[in-house]
Amino acid sequence: MFQFANPQYLMLLVLVPVVLVLFIAGRVIQSRVMSNFGEADLLKRLMPDNSKVRPWVKMSLTLVALTLLIIALAGPQFGSKLREVKRTGIELVVALDVSNSMMAEDITPNRLENAKRAISKIIDGLHDDKLALIVFAGDAFVQLPMTSDYTAAKMFLASITPELVTNQGTAIASAIDLALKSFSPSEDKNKAIVIITDGEDHEGDAVGMATKAAEAGVVVHMVGMGQAQGSPIPVYNKYGQRDYRTDGQGNVVISKLDETVLKQVAAAGGGKYIRANNTKSGLSALFDELGNMQKVEMETKMYSEYEEQYQYFLGFAMLLLLVELFILQRQNRKLNSINLFQTSFLNNNQNKDE
Repeated sequence: MFQFANPQYLMLLVLVPVVLVLFIAGRVIQSRVMSNFGEADLLKRLMPDNSKVRPWVKMSLTLVALTLLIIALAGPQFGSKLREVKRTGIELVVALDVSNSMMAEDITPNRLENAKRAISKIIDGLHDDKLALIVFAGDAFVQLPMTSDYTAAKMFLASITPELVTNQGTAIASAIDLALKSFSPSEDKNKAIVIITDGEDHEGDAVGMATKAAEAGVVVHMVGMGQAQGSPIPVYNKYGQRDYRTDGQGNVVISKLDETVLKQVAAAGGGKYIRANNTKSGLSALFDELGNMQKVEMETKMYSEYEEQYQYFLGFAMLLLLVELFILQRQNRKLNSINLFQTSFLNNNQNKDE
């Protein structure tokens, strides 16, 4: 089996015909210029050492060497044998609260951004695991289906804003229900849900849904974002001026972390409740819980082990360039003066005369 490690460099092969065309054009221009000085027989007597073949030989060696150098740069590899790789891990669904209360700034810079940073660290701690992202407020939506592409997960994570869900609230029950539907249809007990929220104004039977998840073998962990004393929720008008959200009576709304319901949901789901703040996110405890989960075989892939072969192309290219370097543009007078046939003929005549 053959492949290139960096096939994009093969596009440089377009330089080969370009160099050849430039060389031919240069030779044509040179020929026309020389013809202005006199006839071909006269120029041949004036420049007896001039060679028409050697420049073409030198250019041919250069083009072949250039081709080999580009191939070497692309990294040619030959497969030697197939190797079976088994991936074992867990399936994890992270549900993020994007309600307006998550914009409170009792955690720097605000609850939502701090939660996104926490999720990013969770992704960094995954190895051969699968991940899905859910956003929820009054409703829950799948932001990223179950995948092992962590780069895509971080891209989707960065795009999360409160505007993704227009219906306000904190539908933890809906988030758990949607998370259960996001797992692969298997009975392996390697599945977990992590819900990051401030727990305020929760809707539905979150405890009952967490119990349902535990019965299905899915662990539910809760991460609380915010402070118990709470914080106002900033809002901005179309001119970028900052104000704070108010209730129907015009009073500033203070959003507080509701730890009671979060602890109840975590207990019902057989998981842990972790409180996040500025100094400690509690992610180490969450990593321990996820690391202790039973990992099962997710998939098996066959990989071919490849051996680098670029050195052969590079070595041959260097050899051709070295040969090209020693070939002169003009004929060598000393070599041309040697006529082996004539020398042998004279020696034979001298022997006969003697």
